Amino acid sequence: MPTGIDEDLFPNTPEASAHPANRLPLFPEFTDDEEALFTAADEVRRQEYGTDVYVRGLIEFTSFCRNNCYYCGIRRDDRELTRYRLTKDDIMRCAAEGYDLGYRTFVLQGGEDPFFTDDMICDIVSAICEGYPDCAVTLSIGEREHESYQRYYDAGARRYLLRHETASDEHYHILHPAELSPEHRKRCLYDLKGIGYQIGAGFMVGSLAQTPEYLLEDLRFLQELKPDMIGIGPYLTHHATPFKDCCNGSMAMTLRMIAILRLMFPYALIPATTALGTIHPKGREYGLCAGANVVMPNLSPTGVRKLYALYENKICTGELSSECRGCIARRAESSGYRIVVDKGDVRPH
Repeated sequence: MPTGIDEDLFPNTPEASAHPANRLPLFPEFTDDEEALFTAADEVRRQEYGTDVYVRGLIEFTSFCRNNCYYCGIRRDDRELTRYRLTKDDIMRCAAEGYDLGYRTFVLQGGEDPFFTDDMICDIVSAICEGYPDCAVTLSIGEREHESYQRYYDAGARRYLLRHETASDEHYHILHPAELSPEHRKRCLYDLKGIGYQIGAGFMVGSLAQTPEYLLEDLRFLQELKPDMIGIGPYLTHHATPFKDCCNGSMAMTLRMIAILRLMFPYALIPATTALGTIHPKGREYGLCAGANVVMPNLSPTGVRKLYALYENKICTGELSSECRGCIARRAESSGYRIVVDKGDVRPH
């Protein structure tokens, strides 16, 4: 099993990183109230997690999807997209490289692809867990039945990411075709929680027809669910979807929601998403300053990264994994935080 770690990617300077003078200044055009909100959220995350930022090695292993969500670039009816599937060997090579770079969590993410049976998913999860017993495996492969979720857990997966997208039934049906239901999606989250997973939910900010009332429904649903991880990001358009002429979501509103979530859920693992970095060059840094404490660099082979196009102009599609890893470490340090080698389990709550 690979054990080497590039020490240059893990600057051991927590005292310097934590110093306020090293923190990235927020946007000058933000209001005083926004500045105060972000500062309050950052203080709470520092009380819970200090300056630690956890990295998750993202492996996007299939761009096939059986669903036809109106906003998504890998939707079933996108005939322009070149689809791909990684083999088990491909995935294990990504994990080996990630382990050498210091990742201790691997996130297997893909569309809802019927090609990958439960047996195949379990085989891949078991292989990673056996090869890297000090690592956590996270799955993000959509809606499945309780029996499938149980099998993945028995194989070694311990975390599952499933954004609820919107807690409002009315808004959900604006974003999704009739064959998908908000009730089933929410049931999946409760099934996962009941099995024992650390669960992640979340929503898009600025999607079509979203209102402040819908956002309040999202917050209330999360209060009820009490997820361990909450992933949000700005809605970003894709030219091959029915929503191609819609406006992108707002980075400022996304940052406000990250800060509010940190204040509501001090214990939560909240990522500064790639979508934030796509909408603005320093979006992920601002996300960290507003209360986020997770980043998810891409470990997928560079040859397929552009093909996993949930939205337009996605960043980090051409970098080597080592370049991406070094870049994110520097970005975190420039904001007053530090990347740590840790599975990054959620705090008790």
